[in-house]
Amino acid sequence: MTKHSRSQVRQVLLITLFLNLFVMGLKAVVGMMTGSLSLQADALHSVTDSANNVLGLVASNFSSPIPDRHHPYGNQKYEGVAALGIAAFLGIACFEIVQGAVEKIWHGGNSVTISAEQLWILLIVLGINIFVAFYERKIGKELDSPILIADAYHTMSDIWVTIMVLLGLIGIWQGEQFNIPQLQWLDVILAFPVAILVFYSGWEVVRSNLPWLVDEMAIAPEKIYEIVISVPGVINCHDIASRGIVGRQVFLEMHLIVAAEDVETSHKITETVEHLLQQQFAPIRILIHVEPPNYQSSSISFGNQEVKP
Repeated sequence: MTKHSRSQVRQVLLITLFLNLFVMGLKAVVGMMTGSLSLQADALHSVTDSANNVLGLVASNFSSPIPDRHHPYGNQKYEGVAALGIAAFLGIACFEIVQGAVEKIWHGGNSVTISAEQLWILLIVLGINIFVAFYERKIGKELDSPILIADAYHTMSDIWVTIMVLLGLIGIWQGEQFNIPQLQWLDVILAFPVAILVFYSGWEVVRSNLPWLVDEMAIAPEKIYEIVISVPGVINCHDIASRGIVGRQVFLEMHLIVAAEDVETSHKITETVEHLLQQQFAPIRILIHVEPPNYQSSSISFGNQEVKP
């Protein structure tokens, strides 16, 4: 991605962050005014939209793969640390919503009271969400930005949650108009699936960043082996290890056995290997330990895989 594209991505993220915070604030205010647990849970679900914007800005500005003196492997794990903080907040918020819904079932509580004006506010909120999703997806495709495209798809999930909550509140409003108090249960009933979606959103944040934080294998060693062994002059490779996330940043190291008697030829072979791997998995930093033709090893990686014949 060019510097100009990164600037455009940041601009879009800032615009959508402002709109998502506005949406979240409206949901939270109306949720507290009406006493709706499902709407308060929906406001928490909207936190993930703002959080994704913040993580995108962190990735664009601070979480850089470019090494410096104090961070020779780059600064991208800051993004993962921030994501864990967001996930922890969502987990606690989810527990509070479920606890409030259970207490309301067992001990009762104040009824949800909603006006036609407040429903119109929520319709405006829904319209903003729809605009954000289509705007981000459109610009994301134009700039070929995975951050914007992924964020747009997440906002689409928020739209469906808001529609579900809005339909429940319309039902409660109709119950007030036609004196059907049983429809008040719609709010408590809907609070549970929305809380589950909040928890799922938090889990997705953890799941997408945990491999990066614990140095999980990024690329199967067999796949690396298949690419490397196709290079003329390569006899074999072993002790292949990779970490990071493909598409974000990968670190790869291996031992390479080459059919070369001099350093210059070995260097040319390793450059070809690096070029092929860069084409397939960029951005990637590769460390290759070259070994002589008569060296032997039986393991591709650090597990129990045997080198192919």
